[in-house]
Amino acid sequence: MTEFEKTIGYAFKKPGFLTQALTHSSYTNERPDFKSNERFEFLGDSVLGMITAEYFFKSRRSCPEGELTRLRATAVCEKSLSLFAKEIGLGRYLLLGKGEINTNGSERPSILADAFEALIAAIYLDGGMGAAKKFVLPFIEGVAAEHDAFSDYKTILQEVIQQNPGEALEYMLISASGPDHDKSFEFEVRLNSNVIGHGKGSSKKRAEQQAAKEALLLMGYTF
Repeated sequence: MTEFEKTIGYAFKKPGFLTQALTHSSYTNERPDFKSNERFEFLGDSVLGMITAEYFFKSRRSCPEGELTRLRATAVCEKSLSLFAKEIGLGRYLLLGKGEINTNGSERPSILADAFEALIAAIYLDGGMGAAKKFVLPFIEGVAAEHDAFSDYKTILQEVIQQNPGEALEYMLISASGPDHDKSFEFEVRLNSNVIGHGKGSSKKRAEQQAAKEALLLMGYTF
């Protein structure tokens, strides 16, 4: 456990919290004297949600509510949490029943994600919200950076426009040039026939995304 504490950058004052966070229900079926991490998972989910919501609320001041919701959902989904767990090698420290051990339960995304949430709860209970934030934020910042690199500007723009019923967006191909192996496309995005953004890219999708991004920048959004 000392090795794991070094990995996560937190030393528990009450080691029992860490033990419970790492104890799967399959283990408690064989060892009733242990408590499973299910209750910790419940608390950790709420703590994680609060930290994530606050982070995106403060760091994405121009994002509408729908985009904030999507960002948070991406950061706290099972896939993301299981990847976070793998980053810290959490699976190696899980207490699992024989059945789960035999079926590689330590690598199962659902078990890893639940244990990661339980770990957040353990840190929160042992060291408070400050310690929980210090542990969680590097993972959330990583998700945010990845999102910034692959932002779906078309979806964001669509959600912004949908706030005004009756408005219609349209993407128009303006030009396509170059050989097949090095194509270049240019698109316009129009709002009720009015051009609000231009974009160029090596694919139609990239050009549309750039046009949508330009439109959002003109509306005052920052990325």
